[in-house]
Amino acid sequence: MTLFKNILVKILTLESRMILKKYKPFIVAVTGSVGKTSAKDAIHCVLKGESRHVRKSEKSMNSEIGIPLTVIGVPNAWKSMSGWIRNIWAGYKLILFKGEYPDCLVLEIGADHPGDIKNVTKWLQPDIAVITKVSKTPVHVEFFDSPEQVFEEKAALGMAVKDGGSLILFADDEKVLSIGDRVRSRNVRIISYGTVPTADVIGREYSIVYKEENGVKFPTGTKFDVDIKGIVKSFDIYGVLGETCEYPVLAAVAVGLAKSVDPDMIVKNFEGYNAPRGRMNLVAGINRSTLIDDTYNSSPDAASSALRTLRSVETTGVKIAILGDMMELGKHAADEHKKIGREVAGVAGILITVGPRSRATAEEAIQAGMKPKMVYSFGSSNEVVDTGMPVVTGGDIVLIKGSQSVRMERVVKALMRSPNRSAELLVRQEKEWMEKK
Repeated sequence: MTLFKNILVKILTLESRMILKKYKPFIVAVTGSVGKTSAKDAIHCVLKGESRHVRKSEKSMNSEIGIPLTVIGVPNAWKSMSGWIRNIWAGYKLILFKGEYPDCLVLEIGADHPGDIKNVTKWLQPDIAVITKVSKTPVHVEFFDSPEQVFEEKAALGMAVKDGGSLILFADDEKVLSIGDRVRSRNVRIISYGTVPTADVIGREYSIVYKEENGVKFPTGTKFDVDIKGIVKSFDIYGVLGETCEYPVLAAVAVGLAKSVDPDMIVKNFEGYNAPRGRMNLVAGINRSTLIDDTYNSSPDAASSALRTLRSVETTGVKIAILGDMMELGKHAADEHKKIGREVAGVAGILITVGPRSRATAEEAIQAGMKPKMVYSFGSSNEVVDTGMPVVTGGDIVLIKGSQSVRMERVVKALMRSPNRSAELLVRQEKEWMEKK
């Protein structure tokens, strides 16, 4: 960390502490290994109709700088010194003068290194903490001694909930659910969500919605029921597939329950909901194909989930998986990439891997029974776009996934029917990202 960044973090954090002390907003904080950004956006959707002014973390601003920027309400200034000065001044004005401020903040809390969340909870105590799925081999594990240390870092957010607050836990993972045992002696309400029948908020009857045009059948979204302590409501989510869509909605419903929002209002508040970009989004592809854009990031659990969804999609065409490297797995990288290779062999008709780590995925897929002529490996997403794009036709379903640094959104853009809409539909289309190689 540079000296400038150190100083910047200290200034922004100090300003944030003073702002929260002055304005006292209701705080919902979200962490986990899988789905925290989607959960954060879904929670904002539920609460925006219940408060005067609700602010959420933009995109995935969940770091030691991103969290204070959200509290202050200013954008990332990237490499602009004048931009950072303006951000610091904006925080100072909020402290010095009485200004308009949200009455509710929905914050995403990340953990790239040991101590990240524990340091944040020294000055930020949420009224509601939400802990989503924590993977057995999570992203960023290479910076921790073990997956267990990552779990404990995430669990620290649950310990920081204010007395009288609520802790929302992912019930399909018994380990996450066990975090509730650590706060049962306190005045903290515990609400669980998931698909298991013991959860307080239960997702049921998940199915994919299809449409047919000119003899080509393609998916358009998902639908499922949510049981809210015996009250069942139906949800239709357009333009996205998989449990990565269902779980964030369940988490948001649980927050609504904690805030005593009427179930009918929860459903109404979801009207017009758009899932975050790059998270299992359906994008129209060339030649009447359908793209599943899951390019925001990747991890072993998320990749497995995406492949399960690809398996479940009905199609008259070919299922194609374009999978980029999963980063920050440390010593677990080789085994986890091989595991994905075994899984994809039973799902896709064509496999394209991107990046040096994913060559193990390609090799393992062939070992598991895929025909070698249906498996291709490339060094980078630019190389795929320049020389290795698959031929797709009507009815083909193409899953595209990889970690941020592999930049798999470039492949989506090259395959999408309307590339002129990339800024609207894809992740990392900002100037600062586009200028990166």
